[in-house]
Amino acid sequence: MSQNAKNKPAAAKLDDKQSERDHRELGIDKVGVRGLRFPIQVRDRVRRVQNTVATIGMFVDLPKEFKGTHMSRFVEVLNAHGNIIHVENIMQILQELQKKLNSATSHIEIEFPYFMGKQSPVSRQKSLMDYVARFDAAACGEETDFILTVKVKVTTLCPCSKAIAKYGAHNQRGEVTVALRFKKIVWIEEVIAMIEASASSELYALLKRQDEKAVTERAYENPVFVEDLVRNVALRLNAHRLVTWYKVEAENYESIHNHNAYACIEKQRSIPIKLAPSRPARQS
Repeated sequence: MSQNAKNKPAAAKLDDKQSERDHRELGIDKVGVRGLRFPIQVRDRVRRVQNTVATIGMFVDLPKEFKGTHMSRFVEVLNAHGNIIHVENIMQILQELQKKLNSATSHIEIEFPYFMGKQSPVSRQKSLMDYVARFDAAACGEETDFILTVKVKVTTLCPCSKAIAKYGAHNQRGEVTVALRFKKIVWIEEVIAMIEASASSELYALLKRQDEKAVTERAYENPVFVEDLVRNVALRLNAHRLVTWYKVEAENYESIHNHNAYACIEKQRSIPIKLAPSRPARQS
């Protein structure tokens, strides 16, 4: 052994405070990291994959006897699975979180902007529209649950205003949020199309003068209350054979009131998987 090796001090042992005993006897349902920005690829119905940036949260349960969880392990698991996100590898991430953190349940939330190319209705000008999509997934052992959420902004025109006004009708932008469970893959593009078809008019990023005329007249010919909007979307979801549960919310950003209008429909079409915890022994 060299003299330098003999003189080198031994590495100091670092305390593992998270694994210490906690005496408050309170388990934690979800603990982890939130607000993590991460580049991902998601499946795109037209282009196969789409590059975007997600805001991610990852969580596990924590038994009452442990003081804390190991936050670095969440990021390790995420990076180990690369940047391609789809339903199948989300489930792999959840299982790896359970294994890495010795937990009974795991959760992940992934929210990201999703872009689609659109053409204006008359001039056929091309532009990109952005939407918001979100994956919420949970696992308890081998049992899993997955919810897709899509947020779409639309135009709504008030039927009452059209009926009583002499010169026109007030309209406004609204936002529709659809959350759903399904038996097989339902594309984000499918949900967007159902929402946009349910409103007075869809929105566009780029409109020329003739397009503005067409969009304005389309909205005037298709007035909808916020109640009509959620019902229209719900009817389309009822007809979709793969959807097992949904929640439709619509909020109109009223243009002549100092408040917003809101409506919601939730429907269960089959029994979802229940995540009843069966806690494994935690390793030290």
